[in-house]
Amino acid sequence: MIASTELSSSFKPECQNNAAVESSGRAMKLGQEAQLDAGLVRRFLAGDEAAFAEIVIRYRARMFAVGFATLKNHADAEEIAQDTFIRAHRALVNFRGDASLATWLYRIALNLARNRYWYFFRRHRHATISLDSPIGEAQQATFSDRLVTDAADPAREALITEFSELVGLAMDRLGKGAREILILRNSRDYSYEEIARELGISLGTVKSRIARARASLRALVDDPSPEAGPPGQPRARFNPVHPAARRELACA
Repeated sequence: MIASTELSSSFKPECQNNAAVESSGRAMKLGQEAQLDAGLVRRFLAGDEAAFAEIVIRYRARMFAVGFATLKNHADAEEIAQDTFIRAHRALVNFRGDASLATWLYRIALNLARNRYWYFFRRHRHATISLDSPIGEAQQATFSDRLVTDAADPAREALITEFSELVGLAMDRLGKGAREILILRNSRDYSYEEIARELGISLGTVKSRIARARASLRALVDDPSPEAGPPGQPRARFNPVHPAARRELACA
């Protein structure tokens, strides 16, 4: 026991040193990024538009991620990223440097994304599911993966519209509880813990209800109703693009 305790104690300084080195490395990297950003801001304020182009290159992916995390839609996230840099270009002259450039841009993107979310929410777009949403909890494939082709032609646009309407009809036919929990999870991006608090239920109940609601939604999409067409037609029309997705559909 004494030997074990001494051995354990001997590792503590080494672990502490490693943590200190990692923390120092992160601080150094953040400091270097802050210096680079400050230099780009100074160049832009001096009239160098190329400096702003470098800012866009550095932060565009991060701003897209902020928009997509809130809106769950690639097209909306692209617009959020573009609008963020439009706002930043106009307001950078007033940037005082109280926060880092990354934090300042993040706040702009987050505010734009939240405003757009509530704009859509008031118009009931939250009751639909984006084609970029995953089909199931244990599946990586999205609804758009089930489409035949990525070609941007009128037939594909009509197919997307038809499928979106089909999913909307299926959502309307879900029970109130199933529809509510899918909206909280997929449209409002609530975590399982947040849903549990919102509905006053346990975490395990949240997961089981979401799984049942998604299974019900998939069944309604394939239901041979007048809106969906004859039996089997939805799956025939929305074939998976990738072989992995095709195997996944065959096992569903």
